[in-house]
Amino acid sequence: HTIVSACGVGGGSLVYQGMSLQPDEKNFTDWFPAEIDYQEMDEVYYPRVAEMLKLQTAPDELVNSTTYKAARIFADRVKKAGYNVDKVPMPIDWQYALDELNGLMRPSYTNGDCALGVRNGGKQSVDVTYIDQALATGNVTVEALHHVREIERDADGSWLVYVDRTSLRGTVLEHKIIKTPTLIMAAGTANTNKLLLSAAAEGRIPDLPDELGQGYGTNGDQIYIWNKMPENPGPRQGGPVVYYSQEWNDPNQLANTVIQASLPPLAPGREFSSALPSSMLPGVSGIAAESNDPTLPGTPATMLVGYGVSRGRGYFSYNPTRRRVELNWPKGGDDELAARIRERISAVAGPESQLINTNDTINSTWHPLGGACIDRVCDLEGRVKGQKGLYVLDGSLMPGTTAACNPSWTIAAIVERAMDRIVQNDVGTII
Repeated sequence: HTIVSACGVGGGSLVYQGMSLQPDEKNFTDWFPAEIDYQEMDEVYYPRVAEMLKLQTAPDELVNSTTYKAARIFADRVKKAGYNVDKVPMPIDWQYALDELNGLMRPSYTNGDCALGVRNGGKQSVDVTYIDQALATGNVTVEALHHVREIERDADGSWLVYVDRTSLRGTVLEHKIIKTPTLIMAAGTANTNKLLLSAAAEGRIPDLPDELGQGYGTNGDQIYIWNKMPENPGPRQGGPVVYYSQEWNDPNQLANTVIQASLPPLAPGREFSSALPSSMLPGVSGIAAESNDPTLPGTPATMLVGYGVSRGRGYFSYNPTRRRVELNWPKGGDDELAARIRERISAVAGPESQLINTNDTINSTWHPLGGACIDRVCDLEGRVKGQKGLYVLDGSLMPGTTAACNPSWTIAAIVERAMDRIVQNDVGTII
């Protein structure tokens, strides 16, 4: 099982597509602890994050432009298949994309190259929102190009962080040991679990909760290439995402969501002509390089992605022989959900299309969640049980799913809720 992880000042928000969906009450309460009040989340914390990220849907002027034909094809096919379709709120100032159409900026949104980040600006990633706001207080410094190797609990109860300062090319320039009374883990699901589990196994942090590493979920990700489309979307596909189709309230189906995402331009006989490596999209070699319409250049393919709720869970464990943390995932862990997503995507694509499930090539996810699960390893505010001054405030805290929605908005809302209570109860005592 492969996890796509990001590193940088801003983390995964630098490269994520930005789809921001809020779970409905039933699905949220089915998966999150009952002590987290959905009404409070709905009225306070989801709106707070939405305001910070300036969430907005793509304007019709953009969607109706030439390079967004793939999105329009998807929306039309979804409706014909009998499913609902709506626009996805995104943390994007869409004026930047409109400026690209008008030749004022080099294409980034409008040609699909935004799959590895946006070079033009306009994306409300963590570095230009939360980090900028923190820096403005004068109480925060950011140290880039620092690689955290290990963490440890010191004899006096404080925390030691072992760090390598590196060059842009990764050359180690300096070894540091940072001592702190409070340590907040927000390294992302893969790296937070790696640091905590290795510290537990090697005796650097004794008495971590026994359930650490358990409850890992994929958010049900099923990543498809929609090949040999009935209509050619053209040589450029605007992105990142415009539309989604949700199936959240059918009592006979696991709650799920299906979206279309832009595919960076392909050239015949080559991999992506953009910077997107094929390792991020297994199965890309199967894409037809020829067009169904010889008068229209481009590859008749785009991406379809489904995700949703699933009880399939894996776990992280420490391998003492290799001295590394490994992910264990059960074969067929998401099979029931995957079958329903396949049904829905097949209905949208139609029999004339070819669907390539990239999970059949490499079982991967864009949305790793869990391992330091809320109400199991941590309390409702991310305090690691039995470890004073140690917090987890990232995707590791999620219960292996974010209730048929992309994780980012829910993670941020849960952390906003946690921080209100941490500031009220812990600052001045623990912090």
